[in-house]
Amino acid sequence: MIAFTFPGQGSQRPGMGRAWADHDSWELVGEASDAAGRDLATLLLDADADELVSTRNAQMATFVASLVVLDAVERIGVEPAVVAGHSLGEYTALVASGAIAFDEGVRLVAERGAAMQVAAESPVGTMAAVLGLDDDKVDVACARVDGDVWVANYNAPGQVVIAGDPAALEVAGAAAKELGAKRVMAIPVSGAFHTPFMAPARDRLRKAIDATEIRDPEVPTYANVDALPHTSGAEWSGLLAAQLCSPVRWRQILSAMSDAGISRFVEIGPGAVLTGMAKRTVSDATTVSVATPDDLDALLETLAAGPTTDVGQHDGEHLFATERLVVSPAAGVFEPDAAMGVGAVIEPGTRLGTVGEHDVRSPFAGAVMGWLAVTGERVTPSQPIAWLRTV
Repeated sequence: MIAFTFPGQGSQRPGMGRAWADHDSWELVGEASDAAGRDLATLLLDADADELVSTRNAQMATFVASLVVLDAVERIGVEPAVVAGHSLGEYTALVASGAIAFDEGVRLVAERGAAMQVAAESPVGTMAAVLGLDDDKVDVACARVDGDVWVANYNAPGQVVIAGDPAALEVAGAAAKELGAKRVMAIPVSGAFHTPFMAPARDRLRKAIDATEIRDPEVPTYANVDALPHTSGAEWSGLLAAQLCSPVRWRQILSAMSDAGISRFVEIGPGAVLTGMAKRTVSDATTVSVATPDDLDALLETLAAGPTTDVGQHDGEHLFATERLVVSPAAGVFEPDAAMGVGAVIEPGTRLGTVGEHDVRSPFAGAVMGWLAVTGERVTPSQPIAWLRTV
């Protein structure tokens, strides 16, 4: 079974949108810009490293870039059995699972970035990676310090991030080295994220979360706070609020997914940080990262090489190299064409139905194998409508 994972702040880089600018999935950037009330295309194409360091910009750029990649992956017919995201990536995962609408996700991430940027200014905090030391010993190193320092991320075996007051962090780093850490590396961030220093941001963000409709996810979505899969939308308001001041339990999420039968981990979005963590944590996993259009073929090849008859798969999960999804071009009510029954063989450009005033046309040739939207259903842009098998 397949897991989609989504990266967090720190994966952004200048020009990360350029490879996608001519791809059909780039249309999401315009929709995101409308929802955010700012030009996000410029952020993804032209912003330099200094501009992207800003928490507000880093989070929005990574979130939107990841959803562009997700849209492209869905267009080739690959869907997950479960999803999870690292820190900010948890919001991407919730949009991917259908729990949060795309436009509401954009507005929520904008508020999260703004709140965290303000919270990072007072008290001033920072972060560091501790390498080559067991989780428990990193906890001990922090506990030895008479100051504000905590574990912020359990990323992978031998890779833990600590955060807090800069002076306390330095002492904790020295204690970690005494306990056997191979290296302690400063992380160039503007705050002590996932610690009590983020309490002001949590209080501000809670209002935005409470104003957001969170539906039941279509697939189990793992939470950073407890490393457990959640299928009830009602649980996520509390989980998202708690996330800001709680450590990210990413290693535990990867292990829990593996125990649940997940054998393939697909990182969707800029960079490949989570792919490396998956390799370190689940030794026998198949891992692949999709960050550019060139990675799409590699994704299909990787998945086609593995088993495609996993027990417990849901509709669409088996859509790999020979099958494709047709997605909605807009928001509105879906009405299929009467002639487009299951088994109909179509050519590229064939109209399958309408969404509001927009035609739903297939970019692929193939046989219609089934509908993923029903007559009269209100769908969102890029929501899967039908699946085809190539002939």
